[in-house]
Amino acid sequence: MPFAALADAVLVVHVGVVVFVVGGLLAILVGNVRGWWWVNTWPFRVAHAGAIAVIAVQAWLGRYCPLTLLEVALRRRAGQQTADDASFVQFWLERLLYVQAPLWLLAVVYTLFGLVVALAWWRYPPRRRPRAAGVASRRSAA
Repeated sequence: MPFAALADAVLVVHVGVVVFVVGGLLAILVGNVRGWWWVNTWPFRVAHAGAIAVIAVQAWLGRYCPLTLLEVALRRRAGQQTADDASFVQFWLERLLYVQAPLWLLAVVYTLFGLVVALAWWRYPPRRRPRAAGVASRRSAA
């Protein structure tokens, strides 16, 4: 498989991780208001909190995301050195994913986002089992 296509695949996975982290928090907040049981399952919440924790820690350590480093290495291996070499996928997804900011500023932003995730964990703690349908309405009727 060509290295450029592998780099594009890594970029798609990278965008997927970002969508999971940002969309996951939105799902937790909206889902708890709307009664979506799955947003408070342990696997989802641990994966979500773990993802933002890893992202924040690696930024504070001055390290770039391993997915970014892998993508860059694959693009170099493919001989892609300029923006003219960019594929359609690379052209659009890199504009969506990457911002021009110092790593310390990104670390601050990731940490603040992580604090919001922690507040959501405190406000809407994960549950081992989903709440049974109708339990809340029977309790409020009593």
